[in-house]
Amino acid sequence: MGFTLPTAKGNSDVGYLFPGQGSQSVGMGMQLYDMSQAARSIFHEVDMALGRPLTKLVFNGPDSALRDTMNAQPAIMAVSLAAARSMEEQLGPERMPPPAFMAGHSLGEFTALAVAGVLEVGETARLVQERGRLMQDACERQPGGMAAIFGLDLDTIEEVARETGTYVSNVNTAEQVVISGDLLAIAHALDLASARGAKRTVPLKVGGAFHSALMEPAKAGLVQAVTDVEFRDPKVPIVGNCTAEPLTTADEVKREVISQISSCVQWKRSMDYMLRAGVSRFIEIGPGRALSSMAKRIDRSVSSVSVGDMDSVLSFGKG
Repeated sequence: MGFTLPTAKGNSDVGYLFPGQGSQSVGMGMQLYDMSQAARSIFHEVDMALGRPLTKLVFNGPDSALRDTMNAQPAIMAVSLAAARSMEEQLGPERMPPPAFMAGHSLGEFTALAVAGVLEVGETARLVQERGRLMQDACERQPGGMAAIFGLDLDTIEEVARETGTYVSNVNTAEQVVISGDLLAIAHALDLASARGAKRTVPLKVGGAFHSALMEPAKAGLVQAVTDVEFRDPKVPIVGNCTAEPLTTADEVKREVISQISSCVQWKRSMDYMLRAGVSRFIEIGPGRALSSMAKRIDRSVSSVSVGDMDSVLSFGKG
């Protein structure tokens, strides 16, 4: 069963945002499952599509297993879709805010595919699991890591990356950029960044060097996985991670999801595009609050809210 996206009567000022890997935690989505039949149907559909009890792992852990890329990615997707379906259930089509655009951070871009009608829920779950498996395999072949650099301009970070053989993998805000690469190269890059004025550097607890050339081994398998699924035109434009421009056709979406596995996530540019197009209200749908927090850091004047559990769904419905 697909999502019923409301259509704006005039120009919409709403953007839907979907979180990526790193937002997972054991027990996420359990309240949605317990209190919403619509959410339960999503979890059951994902379990059936994957042929395994992913929901049990999400609710009970262990955390070490949930952090594995091939588990974390479909788990976050499932919770995000459950939250979106719960919103539909509670608000109905007449009160569900119609989005002008949607965007997902890395993995979150795949969640957007299901909500925008590009893929069915089961198709999305299988594709996300395969993407996670391919990325995990690539991480094991070429171990690496990621680190966030705060308070240093992008030109300087790009210079540091060139000098150390690392990669700029996420431009999240003007103040937060993530690099990736070999672990020794990352350590060298963080030392250089600090010496050149970075306010803070934080190694990230991730499985590898995502969105870098170290993920190239995963691309061939992803091309095959994408080829095996029928993509449809999105019902709402999806602002792509790589281009930071709206994707409106199935072919554009296919190119994007293949490219982004080893390319930089241009999140700030994506947000800037939506802001220029008139979006002033962002709804982050899924676990965590990372994207709604980034939205405020990018533009303090915007409204941003996170909807990731039943309390926030009910609170949103009262607003």
